[in-house]
Amino acid sequence: MRKENMAAEKDTAAFSSDKKMKDAIAVFDSGVGGISVLRELVRIMPQEDFYFFGDSANAPYGTKSTEEVRKLTSDHVERFIAGGAKGVCIACNTATSAAVRSLRIKHPDFPIVGIEPAIKPASQFMDHPRVLVMATPMTIREEKFQKLMARFEDKADIHPLPCPGLMEYVERGLSHTPEVESFLRVLLAEYTAEGPFGPMDAVVMGCTHYPFVAAEIQKVLGENCRVFDGAEGTAREMRRRIEAAGLLNAEPSRKGNVSFFNSSDDPLKVELCKRLLDS
Repeated sequence: MRKENMAAEKDTAAFSSDKKMKDAIAVFDSGVGGISVLRELVRIMPQEDFYFFGDSANAPYGTKSTEEVRKLTSDHVERFIAGGAKGVCIACNTATSAAVRSLRIKHPDFPIVGIEPAIKPASQFMDHPRVLVMATPMTIREEKFQKLMARFEDKADIHPLPCPGLMEYVERGLSHTPEVESFLRVLLAEYTAEGPFGPMDAVVMGCTHYPFVAAEIQKVLGENCRVFDGAEGTAREMRRRIEAAGLLNAEPSRKGNVSFFNSSDDPLKVELCKRLLDS
């Protein structure tokens, strides 16, 4: 798949008229973490064009209020629609929790797909597993998350863990470093084999940034702890909705394009997106 850089710009209104957005699937995240979902979208729909937008200038979303996140997410999605995107994937658990329901109500015929923590498969892969759910503080306190967790509380011993500060390591390009491993050893101490709640049978990546530090999380929690994230399921649902709307590209041999946009004025954010997509 060909990848085209776009200069990062501070003015987020500027991208609403960008020609690369027209007829593309827009993929949105609070920063660079949504690339973990974009990788699955590209794998499942290689013939499609994708327009990735990271709102790194306003990151992190996970420590903001629900109202702030809803406003930011809604503004971006409205611009994607106005710019001619044929579908939107909200590749951010926090933004999904805050805004996806209201956006679907407002645009019932437009394909809008969000992501949620993979609690269901993590709770059902074995008999009553101990499941750690790592997510942002806002995701965990949202009613949507609480209801999802309640649905499976009789099938698993579920431990929600807010992880403020973790996504910033990915945003700074520090995914595989001693610094992030040290951070995780402190954060996860109670859930290791030596901790009061451990060992864990499964860990759920409840933020799209976290798959980029999954190897470090696995190292801390142990090789017997199975890792779950919702990227593949989200990508398959996006494909289903695009196809149901009659918008799926019918040229199976076509190679789509990926273009990047970021609200930060740091041009290295786009380079980081490219590296993460290829990782």
